Amino acid sequence: MTTILIIDDDDQLRKSFEKLLIEEGYRVRTAVSGEAGLQEVRAEVPDLVILDMRLPGMGGLETFGEIHALEPKLPVIIMTAYGTTETAIEATKCGAFDYVLKPFDIPQMLELIAKALEAGRFMRSPVEVDAVAVGASREAIVGRSPAMQAVYKAIGRVSATSATVLIRGESGTGKELVARAIYQHSDRADKPFLVINCVAIPETLLESELFGYEKGAFTGAVHRRIGKLEQANGGTVFLDEIGDMPFGLQAKILRLLQERSLERLGGRQTIPVDVRIIAATNRNLEAAMAEGRFREDLYYRLKVVTIWLPPLSQRRDDIPALAEYFLARHAVEAGIENPGLSPEAAGLLQNAPWPGNVRELSNTLQKALIFSRGAPLGVEDIVQAAEDAAVSVQSPQQQASILREWALRMLTSGTDENRFERCMDAVASVLVREAISLCGGNRSKAAKLLGISRPTLHAKIDKYGLRIETAVKEG
Repeated sequence: MTTILIIDDDDQLRKSFEKLLIEEGYRVRTAVSGEAGLQEVRAEVPDLVILDMRLPGMGGLETFGEIHALEPKLPVIIMTAYGTTETAIEATKCGAFDYVLKPFDIPQMLELIAKALEAGRFMRSPVEVDAVAVGASREAIVGRSPAMQAVYKAIGRVSATSATVLIRGESGTGKELVARAIYQHSDRADKPFLVINCVAIPETLLESELFGYEKGAFTGAVHRRIGKLEQANGGTVFLDEIGDMPFGLQAKILRLLQERSLERLGGRQTIPVDVRIIAATNRNLEAAMAEGRFREDLYYRLKVVTIWLPPLSQRRDDIPALAEYFLARHAVEAGIENPGLSPEAAGLLQNAPWPGNVRELSNTLQKALIFSRGAPLGVEDIVQAAEDAAVSVQSPQQQASILREWALRMLTSGTDENRFERCMDAVASVLVREAISLCGGNRSKAAKLLGISRPTLHAKIDKYGLRIETAVKEG
């Protein structure tokens, strides 16, 4: 159970806050002074500390410094009154997760607690790289395919540097896990790791979240606030979905990368910042640049090192190991026996399209496991779970039925005598288009995937009049 330590000498606030958090499902410990709080941390490290700035004896700032020295990855939320705001800001600069003013809004405080706990988990939960399914940790990157071996090598090489990294791949391929693995294997692993989702935060708030603001910068800015980039000084910031970052804000990120400094919103002071940027996107940045939605200069600053994560459709040999890993993990989390997979179900999983990639595979297996009856999961269990999750997994019988219906339509439509050739051309045109799409526009790789020569591939593209997008890379 998640444990939260409250350090506050206000009996009424502490007890009411404790009751609230227990009702929210947290385990709560309390201390009435900084000295007592430190003893609690030494006895058992909690998942989060909520610390009042004004304490008897050892003050809040000193207490935070001692806690931070003991457990630098332990998130701490500061509670403060207006009179001690500057002290709270100093604590934030030194690594506190955030601060709130008393009296605080309860829903906002609960949301902040959830964010802090997630940040703490990201920093403290190890990501196992190049893991085998059996015995892998709760969070692991599983797979031994050539494509994944290339990813592991890239993680190893870039972790030892401070280079900016751009992680690319479809949704659900595990970009956040790769970012965390880079952080955890770097020399910044004892410093903050903060995640900013450029889509989840409204555009009007994203700039102030990243860069902070000065008092009076806008209506409602009643005091200075430190942004996440300044707060993570010395550490790493993961900018997820950077392809969706507002165009105007991209210029400020570019300046940060070029000059290693920033200005708070409404401020004129240039603040030096030593922060490593890891960015990720599932967008076609080349197309976005051509359309004027993404800055070309930022693109080249970000792609100092680029790591491509393959979709699951390009690493099907990894699916059995991934399925074994997810079943074992979800069984432990649910507190039930792992029933395993029947050979037929394993074959179905390996041949399904998985447009949602690893995330979709995990969710489908979790659903199937929840409704399993103790026996090894069969084809019908997987199909039912996929239908419930609105994903496109079909049994071999369903696939054969769909193919038969299509063949009948083709054979009974039209009056020409070349029905066989017409059917083969229809199938071939789909195969060619999908192969090129799977290979990211690389025609040489697509030809190899199809088992034909590159001239033959070009001939078929011309024959079927296919319009193939090649914005990614021409082989």
